[in-house]
Amino acid sequence: MSEQPAPAPQPLPPQPLPPQPAQSQALPPQQLPPSPPPGAVLAPPKPPRERGGFLHGFGIGSGVGLGLSAALLVLGVISSVMSMIMFASLAAAGAALANPTQRVDAEMLSTVWGPDNAKGVLRAIPVQGTIMADASDGAGLMGGTYGYEVADLLDGLKAGDAGGVVLLINTPGGSINGSRAMADAIDRYRERTGHKVFAYVQGMSASGGMYTMAGADEILADHGSLVGSVGVILGPLQYYNGVVALDGGIFGGGVTTTGGISSEYITAGRGKDAGNPYRPLTEEERAMFQSWVDQEYVSFVDQVATKRKIERTVMTEEVGAGILGTDRAQQVGYIDGVMGRPEAFRHFAEASGLDPNDTKLVQSEGLGFWASLLGFETRPLGTALAAEPVEGQPAKVTSVLCTSRTPLAWVPEAAVSFCG
Repeated sequence: MSEQPAPAPQPLPPQPLPPQPAQSQALPPQQLPPSPPPGAVLAPPKPPRERGGFLHGFGIGSGVGLGLSAALLVLGVISSVMSMIMFASLAAAGAALANPTQRVDAEMLSTVWGPDNAKGVLRAIPVQGTIMADASDGAGLMGGTYGYEVADLLDGLKAGDAGGVVLLINTPGGSINGSRAMADAIDRYRERTGHKVFAYVQGMSASGGMYTMAGADEILADHGSLVGSVGVILGPLQYYNGVVALDGGIFGGGVTTTGGISSEYITAGRGKDAGNPYRPLTEEERAMFQSWVDQEYVSFVDQVATKRKIERTVMTEEVGAGILGTDRAQQVGYIDGVMGRPEAFRHFAEASGLDPNDTKLVQSEGLGFWASLLGFETRPLGTALAAEPVEGQPAKVTSVLCTSRTPLAWVPEAAVSFCG
């Protein structure tokens, strides 16, 4: 027998490596998960677990609803309070418009001079621009004064409202009835309250302004002011000679004549119509109008002579209807002195028995915010706004009232007035 070859040796299975000693028992701060093998499909992440389910959502909704309800309730209360204030202001403004003598209670006042917290009070009333009776008379291009409203304002003041009144005057004059209304109201205020009325001229007090302030207890003028023009003027009275065409035009009416246009004033007081370029009236027309103007002139002179204790001949023969500077006006007796604003106001406070260091001068600013918001006219009481178009036509620049060359807007074709 032959011998069998020996079997080939089999390789030994790999032996596991002996365990290595641990370096540290602490894990790293963060261990990332092993990367998925290539081609593996990843399952979508599980959504976060909802907390509380239906009850939790119901609680959130209820809280939001209660919060909104509370907010709406607060807003409702605030709205109600504001509405009450608004309607109260509206009622006061409406009452003031319905009854001018009660307007003082609805006014907004601002301080003209002195500390706002002063205990003593003097009431300032502006008399500025053209003097008119009321809004039916027209309007000055730069504003004016409604004499009837100023008279109503004075009649509405009580003794406890102020320690006296200061008229702040800057006017070329105006209507007779508006000027007389203010002059009479000054007398009534003094008799009713026992307080004094002062006048301070801030530039000009001519004609109707002179008539208005003549009855004041004391009259002071600012430096450079003009005072006087004690006279009456009627006109202009116009005549269109030989009218051949009328043209409405886009900017107003026009007249074409063959003989031109003439115009004339009727006056009382020497020099009242100085500078009138138009033809004279006929003697018959002149006599008819002159008698009426003379009547008003006598009344005007008597007013100034009596109130200011001036001889009538000073006005009728010496100075006529001229406008005087402050020095001459003081010599004649139209005013009592010349002072700047702060000095004059301190003097008026002292003359009223008030402490000038603890007195303020207040003035109307109209009917207040709510009245303005709701469309009411909020001009200061007694004052006229600038001219508005009349019946669709723009305001006319004329010299109907004054010979001082101050542009005026006036509706009537003929008006009688005190004017500078």
